[in-house]
Amino acid sequence: MNELTPVQDGLMKIGGLCIILGAALYIMWPVFAFGVFTFGALAFCCMQMMQRYEGRSFTLRRLRRQQLLGAIAILVAACLMAMQTFRFGFALRNEWVVALTVGCVLELYTAFRIPAELKKEKG
Repeated sequence: MNELTPVQDGLMKIGGLCIILGAALYIMWPVFAFGVFTFGALAFCCMQMMQRYEGRSFTLRRLRRQQLLGAIAILVAACLMAMQTFRFGFALRNEWVVALTVGCVLELYTAFRIPAELKKEKG
């Protein structure tokens, strides 16, 4: 896995915090929370998609695909949150919470498995 620059890494961490903050604030200020959540989702997912794995390990390639699927689920959660907040489309309830949960479970799983597999691959 290639490493992100310090600026990219910082943007990814800020994005992750904004995702959490936006999801938590949605109860009180849905429009503000939507903006914070969407910024966080875009920042986090873009930085995650900039990482690459050029190795030959099938397990790491599979985990990387799962990680990207989790990032896409977080972006889908932002779209569903927009539908609920601004009352358009088909998602008028809390469908965004389901997409966010799926994305977070995939991200959490890969956050622990990828470093362990990289450690195995190195030696």
